[in-house]
Amino acid sequence: MNDLIYLYSLGFLAQFFFSSRVIIQWFYSEREAKVITPTIYWILSIIGSLLFFVYGYFRDDFAIMLGQFIGYYIYIRNLQLQKKWTDYNIVIRRIIILLPILICIERAWNSNFFDLESLFYNPDIPQWLLYLGIISQITFTFRYIYQWMSSEISKKSHLPLGFWAISILGAILIITYSIFREDPVLFFSHIAGIIIYSRNIYFIYINKKKQ
Repeated sequence: MNDLIYLYSLGFLAQFFFSSRVIIQWFYSEREAKVITPTIYWILSIIGSLLFFVYGYFRDDFAIMLGQFIGYYIYIRNLQLQKKWTDYNIVIRRIIILLPILICIERAWNSNFFDLESLFYNPDIPQWLLYLGIISQITFTFRYIYQWMSSEISKKSHLPLGFWAISILGAILIITYSIFREDPVLFFSHIAGIIIYSRNIYFIYINKKKQ
């Protein structure tokens, strides 16, 4: 029971950083009446993603690990686009880049053999639920792939309309997954997120009408 409490505490700590980034982004956007993406958004994203990646590791939940692994490196890329990544010590940057990779290698190493199946296997997650989790995480993470592609094209870090629309769809899928998985961390974090995602879509719509 204590182990479960510690585990959920880790998950909620990760969500605290995710929620903080969204609240800060929301504050900036409310003040300017348009979607703003401050640097702190990406810094908090990296911290939250790493913590939630570790949460997925201890939960033996490949779906969570996959989603966070992809998003983690997109957050770093956005710091690069904002010309902030090189502000940090090179040793710290290398540690940040290598940590998820090293955790994946350790997770896949089973009895001195490199066993990729150990990444996917959890007796508590039926196959259909694992697929739902992977689809949910890929959908939710795709928002950052979309955001990354859009930022690369415009040569600046920003959060376009499609990002928020995909966020809502991904959040609904993850909430569905969390109900079957009985995961309160996933459930409560994404319920709150839908409200803010919808608010950002409203800002984009209002600003387009003004133009």
